Amino acid sequence: MTDRRNPLKPSERMKIKRQESLEQPADARSTNFLEVSFGFDEERSIVESTRCLECKEPLCTDGCPVGIDIRGFIQLVMEKDYVGAVNKIREANYLPAICGRVCPQETQCEELCVLGKKFTPVAIGKLERFVADYEMKNNLFVNPTITEKREEKVAIVGSGPAGLTCAAELAKLGYQVTIFEALHAVGGVLRYGIPEFRLPKEILDLETDRIKALGVEIYTNFVIGRTATIDELFDEWGFKAIFLGTGAGTPTFMGIPGESLSGVYSANEFLTRVNLMGAFKFPDVDTPVKIGKQVAVIGGGNTAMDAVRTAKRLGAEKAYLIYRRSRGEMPAREEEIHHAEQEGIQFLLLTNPTRILGDKDNWVSGVECQRMELGEPDESGRRRPVPVVGSEFVVEIGTLIEAIGQKPNPIIQSTTPGLETSKRGTVVTNDTQATSRSGIFAGGDLARGGATVILAMRDGKKAAASIHEYLEASREAGGQK
Repeated sequence: MTDRRNPLKPSERMKIKRQESLEQPADARSTNFLEVSFGFDEERSIVESTRCLECKEPLCTDGCPVGIDIRGFIQLVMEKDYVGAVNKIREANYLPAICGRVCPQETQCEELCVLGKKFTPVAIGKLERFVADYEMKNNLFVNPTITEKREEKVAIVGSGPAGLTCAAELAKLGYQVTIFEALHAVGGVLRYGIPEFRLPKEILDLETDRIKALGVEIYTNFVIGRTATIDELFDEWGFKAIFLGTGAGTPTFMGIPGESLSGVYSANEFLTRVNLMGAFKFPDVDTPVKIGKQVAVIGGGNTAMDAVRTAKRLGAEKAYLIYRRSRGEMPAREEEIHHAEQEGIQFLLLTNPTRILGDKDNWVSGVECQRMELGEPDESGRRRPVPVVGSEFVVEIGTLIEAIGQKPNPIIQSTTPGLETSKRGTVVTNDTQATSRSGIFAGGDLARGGATVILAMRDGKKAAASIHEYLEASREAGGQK
């Protein structure tokens, strides 16, 4: 029988309106890099938790890529046991403060919320963030007890969401885990890709410190494939298994005329310079990034939203988002689209750039575009954009940023014999995250191409379970690799 803790009848719960987050006003936040959303306070969290129908078979958990016991943690929120709630989340997800901010709950757990079939779904993500922040603000985190220490060493290549998750799961099982990160700071796309106003770096640092507290060792400025190869990690360093989670940090471009002009950035370079190198803090730091008074960003995903909202905060008087389909086809989170609209981002929809124009100094001066209309659906299921003949027009700009996708850096693939890759440059894995090389597992954007933080975390969690199974089998077979 279902354990129900909510004293309200289901009919009473359905009458409660979904709570809204506290946020910075749009006119203020578009000029600073402080976090946009303040999340829920305690009162809002209690009210929101009472909306949960406590379903006998919670479909919300089915929609969670890492399988959080959502019903269970919300019941603990309702009882004001916030530390119990965050620990319930951490049983499945070791990065709750991050996922409560950047996970696309609206297309996953909240999309399957039974309450959402007739009303608005429970704000699962906001509740996750609240309990994680409550624990952080009140310094209530306690390291989990690791009951067994294992002698096997496991290497994690890359410290993004997949690598951090895999490291945490293996460390909790008692393995000796070492993370190798190519950059000078930990976090991967969480640090270089997601802006401060969506994910403050102090939150990332805190979550990383908690993983270190599990006994995980981290090497930065260590490029696998250059500083050491995968085979050297096995043969000279003594690692018994390796997880590859190096992401997809190599940008792709449209291939239109004018891309070599000054003032043309990939979103990857632009966001890395702002987020990782601290350009948003100039002149307090010595790493500025120059942008014009008019900036255009090409793309419709979360990266494009991050880039155009960042450009606005850096002082762009006009910030355009150019997207070849309509608003309904945008892959970006609805919350990010809504925030961008509030902040004055100008959307040029059903618009496709055809060439970039430059001035006498070879600096971007404009982008020629063509109007589009939607035709029949393509392989993605979205209606294909079709050019409208004779509809060309020019948008005057001083900076253009392309956010149309990334692919993996090929260093590891090219220096690891026998590692199977796809035509897109991704590392091929099976459903256990195992690669074509024994003892090597992979996940996240390196295996998927561009995807979400939570899907990368799912891969890391699944890979940790597979590595554990692999090492257990090796131990039983006499410890042979």
